[in-house]
Amino acid sequence: MHYSDGVSDIIDPRGDLQWGTIPGLVEDAAARFGGTEALVDAHGPDGTTTRLTFDQLAEGVAAATRAVLANGIERGDRVAVWAPNCAEWVIAALGAVGAGALLVPLNTRYKGAEAAYILRQSGARILFTVQGFLGVDYPAMLAEAVSAGSAVPDLERVVVLRTGDGSSPVASVAGDQVVDWQVFLHEGAAVPADIAAGRTASITSGDMSDLVFTSGTTGHPKGAMATHGQTLRTFATWAEVVGLRAGDRYLIVNPFFHTFGYKAGVLACLMTGATMVAEPVFDVDVLMERIAAERITVLPGPPTIFRTILDRPDRKSFDLSSLRLVVTGAAPVPVELVEQLWSDLGVETVLTAYGLTEATGTVTMCRRGDPAEVISGTSGRAIPDVEVRIVDTDGKELPRGESGEIVVRGYNVMHGYFNDIESSDEAIDADGWLHTGDIGVMDDDGNIDITDRLKDMYVSGGFNVYPAEVEALLRQYPGVAQVAVVGVPDERMGEVGCAFVVPAPGADSDKLVEQVTGWARERLANFKAPRSVEIVEVLPTNASGKVLKRELRQRVADRSIR
Repeated sequence: MHYSDGVSDIIDPRGDLQWGTIPGLVEDAAARFGGTEALVDAHGPDGTTTRLTFDQLAEGVAAATRAVLANGIERGDRVAVWAPNCAEWVIAALGAVGAGALLVPLNTRYKGAEAAYILRQSGARILFTVQGFLGVDYPAMLAEAVSAGSAVPDLERVVVLRTGDGSSPVASVAGDQVVDWQVFLHEGAAVPADIAAGRTASITSGDMSDLVFTSGTTGHPKGAMATHGQTLRTFATWAEVVGLRAGDRYLIVNPFFHTFGYKAGVLACLMTGATMVAEPVFDVDVLMERIAAERITVLPGPPTIFRTILDRPDRKSFDLSSLRLVVTGAAPVPVELVEQLWSDLGVETVLTAYGLTEATGTVTMCRRGDPAEVISGTSGRAIPDVEVRIVDTDGKELPRGESGEIVVRGYNVMHGYFNDIESSDEAIDADGWLHTGDIGVMDDDGNIDITDRLKDMYVSGGFNVYPAEVEALLRQYPGVAQVAVVGVPDERMGEVGCAFVVPAPGADSDKLVEQVTGWARERLANFKAPRSVEIVEVLPTNASGKVLKRELRQRVADRSIR
């Protein structure tokens, strides 16, 4: 099969048929691309840079699989990774999946209690993490949360992939054994290679490959279950649509814990032979230097990344001429941004897309050749062999141009939420349609314009924020009687949280704003913590007592206009 723009004819959108499983993909990538550079990590201990070929990456993954088996992990067990983008993340995650475990990625911005909740809900037996890397001691944060009552009863071992100063890991988690990554790998020598290979070969396309947790309207994170087959098929399609190809150098700023970073990043590179260049944080100076030094050709990410680059007064002092492909979304994309990427940066292809974790990360995509107005004003149309409709409150399909809920049906729809049948049934109806909770309009060509969110979720800096989760925490503050959180426009982040607070009797309203803001920042990932707090006497509600968040958003909009 052959595609335009030089995409290798090796790639078949039916990745579930071509590779079968993610370990099968790793082995095939080594066979096809061998000594080609697969992974670059310029943020190693003491500033070292790690460069691995596809052969070396596969060898590292095989060693990690043996170590996971040596620790008693069985097929279907859960293994978590809580670390920034780095070479060890890729090797540990793929090694766990190669042992038949379900990967549970944890957001690096989580505080200890947030991470403990997901470890507890998933029943993860091993946690791969880092200590003192980028100034954060994850094992210590988790240990503090456990000491405060956030139990993680199934967690047996914490493996420290990397320490910031190269020292041995020191923190413990409520008695759980903490071990260094190299020590952990050495334990794998006790497992014969043929035993590990047999376990890997026993995995099937229909087996679950990961649990990616996403908060729901109740504010409690839920683990969306995806199989090897649907993951491979979805992102082989993604790679074909965007035109990713061998020889590309892909700067992965999107976090590996996110579907965009792991599946549209790591796995898509393995599929196509592109080189993945791992970047742990978004720093515009480092980013632009990396693009020039590594001759980066592919840079997906939220619009904030590209807006920041384009606005840099010294941008022309960096050689960004290698960039050819940009994939963006998760926030409004102005027409001017698309046109500037074409004209000012010389990017050949700019695409937008829409997806959610419950649909394996991808639902609709623009196509190469779409005009700027389609790329900016829509999130594209359904990917091949996936159905997308706009429906009313009764589930009846609406005519083109009318606003309603976006529903999805196809191979990309999750197999439900882990250990949560009730929420699964609420999300996926009897006919197999996933109800996204997003409101949109479909044009005559099938392109989707997302106009609102039934669930009030908003996107801050590329991360989904669910107000119910933030509100639940803010209500715990003694001075807060009632609270409602909404997303409001922000030029840099796309949207940020604004909390409307009704003070408790006796609370000092003048001090409450600062107190609530600081309290939230100590307990929530920074993208979740509200950037502003407004004191109000009463929250607007309807006849049934439901807070009218649209009215709150309108208040902010009216004030902005004035």
